[in-house]
Amino acid sequence: MNKPCPLAAVDPDANQAGAPVALAQQDPMQQLLQVVNQSDNAFIVGGPDTRIVYANAGFTSMFGYTLDEVLGRTVSATLSGPHTDVQVVERIKRDLQQPGGGRAEVLLYTKSGRPLWVSIVANPLFDAQGRFNGVVGVLADITQTKMHEVLQYKLLHAMVQELPMPELMELVCREVERIAPEVAASILRVDAEGRLRPLAAPSLPKLYSDALDGLAIGPVTGSCGTAAWRGEAVLVTDIATDPLWAPYKHLILPLGFVACWSSPIMARDGRVLGTFAFYYRSQRGPDALHQRLIDVSLHLCALAMEREESRAHIHHLAYYDALTSLPNRKLLCTQAERALADARRTQTPLAVLFINIDRFKQVNDAQGHGAGDELLREIARRLGLGVGSRDLVARQAGDEFVVVLQQCSNEQAATAAERLLLAIAEPVPLAGGTVYPNASIGVAVFPDDGLDFDALLNHADQAMHQAKRDGRGCLRFFNDDMNRITQERVALEDALRNALRDGGLHLHYQPQVSGAGCRSLYGVEALARWTHPRLGPVSPAQFIPLAEECGLIDELGHWALAEACRQMADWRRRGVAVPQVAVNLSARNFQNPALPTLVADLLRSHGLQPSDLVLEMTESVVMDSGRSVLATIEAVHALGVRLSLDDFGTGYSSLGYLHRLPIHELKLDKSFVQDLADSPAAQALTNTVLRIGDGLRLVVVAEGVETQLQADFLIARGCPVLQGYLFARPLPAAELEPWLAARLAAAQ
Repeated sequence: MNKPCPLAAVDPDANQAGAPVALAQQDPMQQLLQVVNQSDNAFIVGGPDTRIVYANAGFTSMFGYTLDEVLGRTVSATLSGPHTDVQVVERIKRDLQQPGGGRAEVLLYTKSGRPLWVSIVANPLFDAQGRFNGVVGVLADITQTKMHEVLQYKLLHAMVQELPMPELMELVCREVERIAPEVAASILRVDAEGRLRPLAAPSLPKLYSDALDGLAIGPVTGSCGTAAWRGEAVLVTDIATDPLWAPYKHLILPLGFVACWSSPIMARDGRVLGTFAFYYRSQRGPDALHQRLIDVSLHLCALAMEREESRAHIHHLAYYDALTSLPNRKLLCTQAERALADARRTQTPLAVLFINIDRFKQVNDAQGHGAGDELLREIARRLGLGVGSRDLVARQAGDEFVVVLQQCSNEQAATAAERLLLAIAEPVPLAGGTVYPNASIGVAVFPDDGLDFDALLNHADQAMHQAKRDGRGCLRFFNDDMNRITQERVALEDALRNALRDGGLHLHYQPQVSGAGCRSLYGVEALARWTHPRLGPVSPAQFIPLAEECGLIDELGHWALAEACRQMADWRRRGVAVPQVAVNLSARNFQNPALPTLVADLLRSHGLQPSDLVLEMTESVVMDSGRSVLATIEAVHALGVRLSLDDFGTGYSSLGYLHRLPIHELKLDKSFVQDLADSPAAQALTNTVLRIGDGLRLVVVAEGVETQLQADFLIARGCPVLQGYLFARPLPAAELEPWLAARLAAAQ
């Protein structure tokens, strides 16, 4: 039977009384007390009620309590805290009732509130009759070992569970803050561009983390950005005065944090993957516990981040083409089936484009495979820029690419394919010389040409081979009817190119009249006309949009300007009294910063005054008024050339721009004029436009005047200039002169 431990009856202060005595001269009890008191472990003795009657110096050193502060108290009441496992404490108490006692590992708290992981060995004491008479406990600080064990177990377990990286990093931060509640932990990732990306900061406001998102690392970028830049820990004990924090202290000081210690998270190859920071509410740095915490955490965070990188790399290898970084066929099939599911659900069409680079083998043979690879990368880049954000671009194999266009009809697919053909056909400078690539495109459309992706891809492939047979550099639809329409469209585009090159286009001029009885000529509007050698006259409503879609509109605008100036100069030389000529330009023309120089050169070469020319812009130009477009408009105005806003009232943003643009004219759209006889809404809108023009001192030109009733309405309300079939259709220059002579004769 166990005997009572003599320590239980010793004066608790015996280890502190008396002068030093040689160990050999002390009695055995004093020798034992001296040895126990010099141990780094905490020794405690409890009485029959388990209340403390003795604690050594190791206990005071470990937990911060003196013997006087704990006498008469139980260990659980003294050292338990918010995260102490109550079940473990109760189990220890039960084990004390049996010989052998118990062992356990439990989280306890120091006097200052710091958590410590402690290994407890509790031995019960029994008297001669076997009655429980007290307890002797030995407590060892295992925080560092347990900290590593707990953090590692929890993080590795979470990694096995495939938790996302932000959740993994938040788990680490919360565990660290549980062990060291005086710190606020933050983990940031450094991306490939050297910018900070928040991963976790559970004790910091989201607004603060958002403010750091995208911040470039550098030599003076707070604690974290500087630590990532240097690749070494950075300690700032006074954020308010430290120059590293000067640009950012206003973000953190209002939150109550005044110091920050940040350490880089390093990969095995020496790269900085991120940073782990401790924020403090007092001007201080890390203590030994914080250093141990960060040592453990940095290793685990690096492990998790490198694992994430490896997984991303493996995923990229599995699902992306190594040369172009486009999705490969495997990923394309997955994404395309998802897009098809959406198309079935929404009952919308979807187009698959199969693209093959024409004569690609010649590039490899003539300039080498390196040049061929560079060409494929450039074409992949152009394809990516040429489609919408919801569309898919993938490399099928070799020189074959696939594009999936969502919510795309046959007509839209034709326009998109033509746009891609033009993009591909742009010259590509390579090491061995410039290449002028072309491609053949086959198109299949869901649901008409197939209900699943394999069928659509196969049919698009067949259509691509038909394009090859038809001469390359073109597109073909799997559907025969659409093939016919597409071929006609392509043929018309080729004819338009030839007409621009060979002089097949010409201008007609429609008079604009003003004054009493509309007898005066205000000016003429130049309108493009095209007579096809086989089809005859082609409507501007057909060839102008075609020029927009196939990239000819800028060239068409330049031609119209040059031809109108040539004709105006001819009239001036021969004394034909045409006050001014107006030329319609597209939004694309105004996006060209060289437009003011072109206009100035034309005026100078033809001996014209700026007042001889008016440039008409549509509301689409106004809606595209970015800084560069506005600069171009201002430069044209600075030449003295007047500007007119065409089709006014049909858009939705003109009013907001009228005060910003140097507009001289407003052209009332003919859709309002046509309904003046029987539409109160058209009448009200017309009155409004006229009032706007009058208020802003702008000339209003009413287009599409075809009846005397319309003219009378407009004249009665003060419209200064009228234009339309009531006065004259658009006339060739040779016919305009007799019309003008007859007009002048009638006015006399």
